[in-house]
Amino acid sequence: MDYHHRAIEKKWQKFWADHQTFRVDNTSEKPKYYVLDMFPYPSGAGLHVGHPLGYIASDIFARYKRLKGYNVLHPMGYDSFGLPAEQYAIQTGQHPAVTTAANIKRYREQLDNIGFSFDWSREVRTSDPSYYRWTQWIFTQLFSAWYNKAADRAEPIDRLVAQFEAQGSEGVSAVCDDDVRSFNADEWNAFTPDEQQRELLKYRLAYLRESTVNWCAALGTVLANDEVINGVSERGGYPVEQKKMMQWSMRITAYAERLLSGLETIDWPEPLVEMQRNWIGKSVGANVRFPVPALGADKAIEVFTTRVDTIYGVNALVLAPEHEWVGQLTTEAQRVGIANYIAQTKKKSELDRMADARSVSGAFTGSYAAHPLTGQQVPIWIADYVLAGYGTGAVMAVPSGDQRDYRFSTHFDLPIIPISDAQQLDEQADPTKEGRYINSGIINGMTYHEAVETLIAKLQSIGAGEATVTYRMRDAVFGRQRYWGEPVPVYFEAGLPQLIDTDELPLLLPEVDKYLPTETGEPPLGRAKDWKYRGAYTYELSTMPGWAGSSWYWYRYMDAANDQAFASNAAVDYWRDVDLYIGGSEHATGHLLYSRFWNKFLKDMGHVPEEEPFKKLINQGMIQGRSSFVYRVLDKDGKGTNTFVSYGLKDAYQTIDLHVDVSIVNNDVLDLDKFRQFRPDFADAEFILEGGRYICGHEVEKMSKSKYNVVNPDDIIEQYGADTLRMYEMFLGPLEQSKPWNTNGIEGVYKFLRKFWKLFHDADGNYEVSDEEPEKAEWKALHKIIKKVEDDIERFSFNTSVSSFMICVNELTDLKCNKRAIVQELCIVLQPYAPHVTEELWTLLGNEPGTLSYATYPTFNPEYLVENEFSYPVSVNGKTRLNLTLSLDLEQSDVEKTVLANEDVLRYLDGKPVKKVIYVKGRIVNVVV
Repeated sequence: MDYHHRAIEKKWQKFWADHQTFRVDNTSEKPKYYVLDMFPYPSGAGLHVGHPLGYIASDIFARYKRLKGYNVLHPMGYDSFGLPAEQYAIQTGQHPAVTTAANIKRYREQLDNIGFSFDWSREVRTSDPSYYRWTQWIFTQLFSAWYNKAADRAEPIDRLVAQFEAQGSEGVSAVCDDDVRSFNADEWNAFTPDEQQRELLKYRLAYLRESTVNWCAALGTVLANDEVINGVSERGGYPVEQKKMMQWSMRITAYAERLLSGLETIDWPEPLVEMQRNWIGKSVGANVRFPVPALGADKAIEVFTTRVDTIYGVNALVLAPEHEWVGQLTTEAQRVGIANYIAQTKKKSELDRMADARSVSGAFTGSYAAHPLTGQQVPIWIADYVLAGYGTGAVMAVPSGDQRDYRFSTHFDLPIIPISDAQQLDEQADPTKEGRYINSGIINGMTYHEAVETLIAKLQSIGAGEATVTYRMRDAVFGRQRYWGEPVPVYFEAGLPQLIDTDELPLLLPEVDKYLPTETGEPPLGRAKDWKYRGAYTYELSTMPGWAGSSWYWYRYMDAANDQAFASNAAVDYWRDVDLYIGGSEHATGHLLYSRFWNKFLKDMGHVPEEEPFKKLINQGMIQGRSSFVYRVLDKDGKGTNTFVSYGLKDAYQTIDLHVDVSIVNNDVLDLDKFRQFRPDFADAEFILEGGRYICGHEVEKMSKSKYNVVNPDDIIEQYGADTLRMYEMFLGPLEQSKPWNTNGIEGVYKFLRKFWKLFHDADGNYEVSDEEPEKAEWKALHKIIKKVEDDIERFSFNTSVSSFMICVNELTDLKCNKRAIVQELCIVLQPYAPHVTEELWTLLGNEPGTLSYATYPTFNPEYLVENEFSYPVSVNGKTRLNLTLSLDLEQSDVEKTVLANEDVLRYLDGKPVKKVIYVKGRIVNVVV
């Protein structure tokens, strides 16, 4: 019986599905282990061989943990709301739900073909109403909560209302808007209900207010910062501009410090942790207020600085172009220049403005502020490197201590004031904290720490500033002006947002005639006919962003069928958090940050027990494509001919390289007939061959349809099998590293599995396994692999295990081992990597079908690896003649007897008398004649 991978794999995939082999309970005496993959967006293209890399690694680990006695939760689902389905709907009129369902069906087929041990009974889809009902419910909880800084946690908004009713705003320490009102209890109780609700919006964790957003007109929606690259949309490459809109936001800034400190408690890759630290951007410094007499006696521009010691070096205040006072500060003489500059800035995203450290631009408003300590006039400028949403939207320019300010001042010919006797300012700014201050009023002659303490005390005493902490991170925009997303469960009464009753959730997406904004510029939901709350009130027409459904989905897996709660308390208390999370680092400042935020909020509200959702995170690398090229010969005028020259001969011709489909290239050799069918204009192609073959060039690039280098896993599985694909993807290199796909190397893994199969069969292909007691060498080979695989999997070094399996099977083959005690244990060890072939052989060994997944991982016995034998090089008169394996426990006399009795040794002695035997234990034996 030969190894027929297609039949074997289909058989066991059907068995696992029919018997729900991997279905897991929420109660068990076993310890729990939760293994999770970042769930995919189901695109129309399906999976290529790069996509399953992380899934295979997590599946190996999940299967291994079952063998080690854990109750393993290993689910899968789909992040199924997304812009691609909506764009397709705009083009074709097909409802996104139809497209999404078809894409999911295709994904499921491909995932099943790879043999994953997912518990499919817990599948979730973020676009399913039964799921997004609870996404909407979490929104209602956020809307109904505020952040109590005194308690350092979120609390129900009712507690804040009770405090207002009892004592007004006095003593309230909250994360809130800057323009909150001060009032006593009587004043609060005298407010109208609408006035109270408007004030409460300034405290809610989910709130509505005018915000500067990334507006993409071509897509008709607001984009998150991480969805904008180089000033254009990540999807489609459309222009993005800064625009002010009424927009839903989440007060993630309330959790800034907890998000930062929590990074110290989790096992995540340091580069990703550093990305989150930088995104949160904690700064310790001071707020300083510069009075602006032209706007009124009580008006001042507030700036945040981490270097208050440089305040005497200020030569300008620079505002964000979006700052609310720019219009009032702009004089008539500067109005055109300011307007042009603001229009130019709108074409850039905030990320681009933050990243652009080289170009210098700005515009003078014509107005001046007063220096809070000297009273001198300070000119007020605007520049795009200042962001309205970071800090106060204004900075003080100190060119002697900041290189960006130095370039700005040099470009616009502003004075540069040295403030330290240690500064060198000939060519660039010098941010040194060494030396003593000069040209610095009350801190002249002081050191850095003395100066900071003195200045903060002075600013506080005159009401011009105070010490403070700020964060670069801004509140998260939560609305999208598109159709295919969760409806926000809000309606409007008298212009104020109101929650729909929770027992009316889910609020379903309505039908619309088109998936475009209305003619009056409203989002697509504005097209829905008669879509009003209780027939009278207008619903919110924006939908939730793409990250909403993915910010809590790991909890739904714990109790996916629950229609009374997002998950029961018992299920959440049992599974608690994710033990191992595998996914891409591109989600560092998006999904992973928002998920941590929502998790902390749910903990504050008593719904979950853990502060952090993901204990350990691994970022898998990317499998890159290996592109193939043909070389078109150009004529003397530089025009392309229909002749193609092989790679090794191309330097003799003028050529242009063209991508060619990798599916018609095998070991870099082009299939000429298939190439002629590749494109109509290649039908009569001619070739200049080398050695009778056309050799293609190659290059490692990102897998992409446009490069014709996408490899479909279905094709690999058809030819070599899923077990081969699983092991080969691990064999390519360390999980965390990017590596190129090269189908040329897959044959070796396929041959290994065939060789493993042959351990259980005789030369004629008949099943044959012996019950004899194994030899010591056979035990040694087995226990080496038991130890190696256990160590490798525990440290996620999957690639080294594959090569060790090959060595083990080669050793057992050389030993002609077919002992049940060896090969049955080897089946268990190999099962996480190659589950189909091991299931088949497990049952051939007489075990109950389906029991392999819950067998016990073999216990390593170090005694089998103890070396108590040595292969001695045996010499005659100093010339090595043979190797002889002897026990290290033998005495010298016993060694001499054994050596001198050996037939080969006697042949070399040729009857000559032995003068002496030189013996060095564990080294050599030399017979002297």
